[in-house]
Amino acid sequence: MALSLFGERSLSAAAPVNPLYALEMWIGRVRTARARRVALERLLELDHCRLSDLGISRADIMDALAARSGLTPGMVLNAARARASRP
Repeated sequence: MALSLFGERSLSAAAPVNPLYALEMWIGRVRTARARRVALERLLELDHCRLSDLGISRADIMDALAARSGLTPGMVLNAARARASRP
């Protein structure tokens, strides 16, 4: 059992009390994730030459779509572009 110091708030006290606010935040996260997924799927429609101009490949896009463990799709694609730009 953890002891709280005077003036510290518990995690439950920091959580939003209003369920409508929590629902609104969840909807916002879902919309953002969908927009990101659609953008990545549109990248898959580009031909190989355009993707190589961007410094990425279809495999990099697939890795970005499946990004987990704290990595965002942007992080995955930026790392792929950095690898491609090295001589």
